[in-house]
Amino acid sequence: FLHILAAYISKMNSVLLLVLYSIEDDFELATVCCRPDSLEKMLEQTKFTKTELQILYRNFKNECPTGLVNEETFKLIYSHFFPHGDSSAYAHFLFEAFDKHKNGAVNFEDFVAGLSIILRGTVTDRLCWAFSLYDLNKDGCITKEEMNDIMKSIYDLMGKYTYPCMKDSAPREHVESFFQKMDCNNDGVVTMEEFLESCQKDEAIMESMQMLDHVI
Repeated sequence: FLHILAAYISKMNSVLLLVLYSIEDDFELATVCCRPDSLEKMLEQTKFTKTELQILYRNFKNECPTGLVNEETFKLIYSHFFPHGDSSAYAHFLFEAFDKHKNGAVNFEDFVAGLSIILRGTVTDRLCWAFSLYDLNKDGCITKEEMNDIMKSIYDLMGKYTYPCMKDSAPREHVESFFQKMDCNNDGVVTMEEFLESCQKDEAIMESMQMLDHVI
């Protein structure tokens, strides 16, 4: 089950990179409402190269002249790449994961910090990021209600025209499967420790996480 989620995280962040990527290579800091930190600081804080940061920034600035991305932009991006489904719920959850300051806006530093974890972080880094995505209220554990909301958003994103056609009960069934696998002490919630332990023991999940190494 989690290897499906890992593949979708990879797919969706590839979408963001496709939107932002170009062949430009200078780190021009034009007049914007929100200026990013220095290139040197971001080189220290992320695992991207100087050229990658230059490319990402140029296109971030082109797409977002104010230096900030709001939730509606996330939703618009995903609606273009998943036209047969409803991507709004998943885009909302993903935006919340990137919006570290919880002010309704993602700046360039937030964006590349998240991408650096997803695309260049260790397996543990990536799993911790995924856990944070699923932990919707950020209380340190994942409930069945939270995982059901995430799963439903992924099925909505995929749309009704998948093959083979999925039953309406599929999200709930996947949630039950998730908890049988992850909830080691059967207390009805999955903690970070349970999540990491279960994922790291699963060969399929570990292989799926390696796919993220080849996104860029």
